[in-house]
Amino acid sequence: MSTEQKLDAPAAGDGALQVVMIGLGEEKFALEAELVREIIDPVPVTEVAGARAFVPSVINVRGNVIPLADLRIRFGMPIREASVDTRIVVVELKIDNEPVLVGLTADKVYEVTEIVRTDVQQTPRVGMHWRPEFIRFITKWHDEFVIVPNMERILN
Repeated sequence: MSTEQKLDAPAAGDGALQVVMIGLGEEKFALEAELVREIIDPVPVTEVAGARAFVPSVINVRGNVIPLADLRIRFGMPIREASVDTRIVVVELKIDNEPVLVGLTADKVYEVTEIVRTDVQQTPRVGMHWRPEFIRFITKWHDEFVIVPNMERILN
C-alpha cells in the first residue's frame, strides 16, 4: 500500500468507518457518512449549458441551488433511467477549502453501516477500469467488494 493510500484509509481509532452504502448499476460504493447531509427522492433538474458532463444540472433543495453529479458518467458506467429506488444523496465537500453541497444520483441507497479497517484492500493497479486517484480504497461488505471513492478528486 502506498503512503497516500494509507493516509486515505480509515483512521486507526476504533478501526471502523461509518458509511452510507449506495448502488450505481451493479457496483456498490461506500460514501463516508460524515459527508452525507441528507438523502432525498428525485426532484426536477435544470440542465446547465456548458456544464461538465458529469455535473450536467442543478436541483433546488429547499431553496438552495445544488449541482447534481452523476458518478456513473465520471466512472464511465452506462447511464440508467431513474427507477423507484433512485435517490439523490446530498454531500458536503471541501472544494477550494470552502464547504460545497453536491447532489449525487444513486440507483439505490442500501443502508448506513460500518466498514472495518481489517477489511480494507489495496486498490489493484491492474484490471481496474476506473482512475486510481478516484478511489480511496476497496473494502468488503456482505461478502462483496465495495469502492470507497475519493469524492474531492472525483468532483474537482
